[in-house]
Amino acid sequence: MSGRFEYAGRTALITGAASGIGAALAADLAGRGAHLILVDVNADGLEAIAQPLRADGRLVSTYVVDMADAAAIRQLARDVEAAGEPVHLLINNAGIALGGLFEQVEQADFERLIDINLHGVIRMTRAFLPQLRAVEEAHIVNISSIFGIVAPAGQAAYSAAKFGVRGFSNALRHELAGSPIGVTTVHPGGVATRIASSAKPPPGASPKDIAAAQKQTERLLVMPPSEAARIILAGVARKKPRILVGRDAHIMMWMERIFPTRYWSLMQSMVGARRKS
Repeated sequence: MSGRFEYAGRTALITGAASGIGAALAADLAGRGAHLILVDVNADGLEAIAQPLRADGRLVSTYVVDMADAAAIRQLARDVEAAGEPVHLLINNAGIALGGLFEQVEQADFERLIDINLHGVIRMTRAFLPQLRAVEEAHIVNISSIFGIVAPAGQAAYSAAKFGVRGFSNALRHELAGSPIGVTTVHPGGVATRIASSAKPPPGASPKDIAAAQKQTERLLVMPPSEAARIILAGVARKKPRILVGRDAHIMMWMERIFPTRYWSLMQSMVGARRKS
């Protein structure tokens, strides 16, 4: 087994592949000679990403799956295995966001976010581990967030899920140590995706408040997804256990490390927090 994880000729399965970091990872991996299994709940967006990547005889399969649907994930694993597509690289990227303070967010919305952002990662990993064990070398990449290291106000559900992804990934890495399966946790900072604009607002929020919150968040989302994908895949090729994406992610990581109980008072200007009066 080489010291690097090679992409050419291998098959990568990416969830949340219809947009943002997932779509950028698909394009970058295709350029590195990988075959692709692309998964998303958005059928039209998924096909729009897949079609141009099928050039030069590259194998690109698409599956429409909701990461909150446990039965659909189990069926996905059966379908992929039946298609004879060996999975070497599993990238658990799919996720949603949610606006509002903890007391403003509906319980059902909170639970759906946890189901997609955390349980989806766990279910995908459980469903595909047998297939990953069946190849000569494999790797699991779980996309957490910088909000899996720091926990801003207004991000209770998102941070709960992303801290969970971090803890799950770390424990899984320790359990798989010495095996041919590696595990990488990724903590992106402000990547310019549509996650802020697609976040469900809290009940009763006015259009003006929603627009202001989105504008405030989007000014922090500056890194192009293609650059984030390049950083992630460069780190995975080196089999790094943890990858921080973006200068802001590195800054916030160090703030939390140096001031573990006081970092929030220091970083509010970075995330544009709004205090509850």
